[in-house]
Amino acid sequence: MSKSKGLFVRAQLCIPGGVNSPVRAFGAVGGIPPFIKRGDGAYIYDVDGNSYLDFVNSWGAMILGHNHPIIRENVERVCKDGLSFGAVTELEVEMAELICELVPSIEMVRMVNSGTEAVMSAIRLARGYTGKSKIIKFAGCYHGHSDALLSKAGSGLMTTGIPDSAGITPSCAHDTITIDYNDFIQLDYVFDQSLHDLAALIIEPVAANMGLVLPKEGYLERIQEQCKKHNVLLIFDEVITGFRLGLDGAQGLFSIEPDITTFGKIIGAGLPVGVFGGKKEIMSKMSPLGNVYQAGTLSGNPVAMAAGIAQLSYLKNHATVYSQLEENGNYFYGKIKQLLNSHGLSYPVNHIASLGCAFFTNETVENYEGAKKSDKQAFAKYFHYLLKNGVYIAPAQFEAMFISAAHTKDELDRVLDCMKNFLEAEV
Repeated sequence: MSKSKGLFVRAQLCIPGGVNSPVRAFGAVGGIPPFIKRGDGAYIYDVDGNSYLDFVNSWGAMILGHNHPIIRENVERVCKDGLSFGAVTELEVEMAELICELVPSIEMVRMVNSGTEAVMSAIRLARGYTGKSKIIKFAGCYHGHSDALLSKAGSGLMTTGIPDSAGITPSCAHDTITIDYNDFIQLDYVFDQSLHDLAALIIEPVAANMGLVLPKEGYLERIQEQCKKHNVLLIFDEVITGFRLGLDGAQGLFSIEPDITTFGKIIGAGLPVGVFGGKKEIMSKMSPLGNVYQAGTLSGNPVAMAAGIAQLSYLKNHATVYSQLEENGNYFYGKIKQLLNSHGLSYPVNHIASLGCAFFTNETVENYEGAKKSDKQAFAKYFHYLLKNGVYIAPAQFEAMFISAAHTKDELDRVLDCMKNFLEAEV
């Protein structure tokens, strides 16, 4: 028995499903998940000594690759002074100043401990600021596992085939309006019908939890226009896109200024952290200045702040990282599309910069319904072929691939050769 198999057997006795996040159970692809022991650069290594070229990168957080020396050294330095205090520290001020400097739409921030917590708090803030209750979200966009946002969510819920979660009361779901991503008609209709009670609209500006789906031309602009017209707060969930598509995220790329923005693990270089922020007028509603309550013993944890400051500062001072990521992304995902076409497959390959996804369907994927048409059994074969050949991608069709700054062109070519061999054997 491999060490990973033995650990999975043990884990299932004391952890539901043997995992602490559902997609890790390999339920969508079958098999035993490799238990990872360490990471370095573009690679991760399991407890059995196998190495994998990693395209998950802690779900996008490791934009510089694993175990980057500058980040590691900064964390080690701070750890010598202690791990947690439950009190204010200089590092959280430095992090807040850095985020406000890098993202023009943000004047004040509040640190939290995850993307889920950031989104949950941003929704509460929007309701407290506007005095209204309803929110609009989009089918297939995943904003964490808070009760009000699991209606037709993407990511893990798509993988397990559960449209909603048990344990959520009808009253929680009542104030959440779900519409289709990229549908202009639905967008306009819901604003017209719910005009007086809409507090906020929340969206992944690039939907990265139903594979990868880009906004249609003019769609984000229409959203911004409708929100401004009807005094509805626009919340950008940039847990995936923030600091990955650029220093000012998707909002900078598409020239949209949201009212509130949420970020996640990338601002902690993979450590548990999140943040939400926006204009001072809105953020001043947060306790202790205002009457919108939120708290957390570990919020602004010095170790997470140290890691995040190191990563964001590096990105700020090395602008070529983003041009390299875009160049490699265009090359890699473009070559995947060529490979598929050369084998008579018209599978869409959606990508932007370092993010990408190949859908196992012959139809264009522009929303949740299109993504669901993918052949999950074909994807499972593809996944296991890559894993067997030392390439680790997300164990689900409905997740994006992440290229890091540590991936070289030669390594990308090795993966392309592997994909070519798979297609020649299967098609």
